Amino acid sequence: MKKIIVYCLLILVVLILSAATYMYQQYKQFLIEPVFTELPVVLNIDKGSSYGQFIQLVHENGGKGNEFNWKLMGRLNQLENSIKIGEFEIAEAMSPRELVTYIDNNKVKTYSITIVEGHQWQQIKRQFLSSPLKQVLEDINDSDLKLKLGFKKGNFEGQFLPETYQYTKGDVDLDVLQRAHLDLKTVLKRAWENRDPNIAVKSPYELLILASIIEKETAQPSERNIISGVFHRRLKKGMKLQTDPTVIYGVGSAYAGDITSAHLRTDTPYNTYTRTGLPPTPIAMASAASIEAAAHPNKGKELFFVANNKGGHTFSETYEQHQKAVTAYLKGL
Repeated sequence: MKKIIVYCLLILVVLILSAATYMYQQYKQFLIEPVFTELPVVLNIDKGSSYGQFIQLVHENGGKGNEFNWKLMGRLNQLENSIKIGEFEIAEAMSPRELVTYIDNNKVKTYSITIVEGHQWQQIKRQFLSSPLKQVLEDINDSDLKLKLGFKKGNFEGQFLPETYQYTKGDVDLDVLQRAHLDLKTVLKRAWENRDPNIAVKSPYELLILASIIEKETAQPSERNIISGVFHRRLKKGMKLQTDPTVIYGVGSAYAGDITSAHLRTDTPYNTYTRTGLPPTPIAMASAASIEAAAHPNKGKELFFVANNKGGHTFSETYEQHQKAVTAYLKGL
């Protein structure tokens, strides 16, 4: 009888060892196999999710590995009570351990939104409202939005630095706008502090107004400082700036794609053909390059410029030279 019991115990031990060996081999295989075979996969781990819910999320997205092995790995690596939250894009094959390390290192999926130089506030607002950002803009009026962003003067034009801004799921549109506004203030402050001492504008805000006009006048980086020089010299001489983009901004929806003589005669606060000096506010978002150009005009004598049919402008020192350049432009030369 004792022999039978010993024999049975030996069989039981062998079975237990065999089972343990099998489970160990299965666990080792689990640790090296890719979790996902069809990529990319986005795991959205909600706030308050447990490690068990994370395992369920992996399986719901086609991930491999049985629950026992996932829980064993979690216990051995002390993951059961800590799993990072956020949206994680898995774009390459990862083992279970690589996956949890990737998530633990906060490799959260990021999105981007670009504020384009020369765009105006309504364009930017529509862009933000159609983005995946959590919306505040649709429920706030302009006055309250200005207070939240920390400025009172002028309109929204020019108040956000044209750049590409990164964000993650759940971020609020107002927060991204705040970053863009603070970046603008930093760039403007630096430009003002390092400005040419002989420029014609009297404040950082006037510098921003001029920069927005330069932004709308040219897409050629090499022309920004030249155009800045033209405008500074005109301001010093008391000449009208006579820049079409300000007129277009002033007439608003009346502009249908072609500027007319009627537009040029329509007196608005932004009509630089009927009024001297700068318009009251910026007319668009100004890039850092245009702000720097406004602060550092060239030292030439040019007072006029006109498009040259080649994507740039012809600059002239005298009205007679300018008239010839205008004639050439109208003839398509």
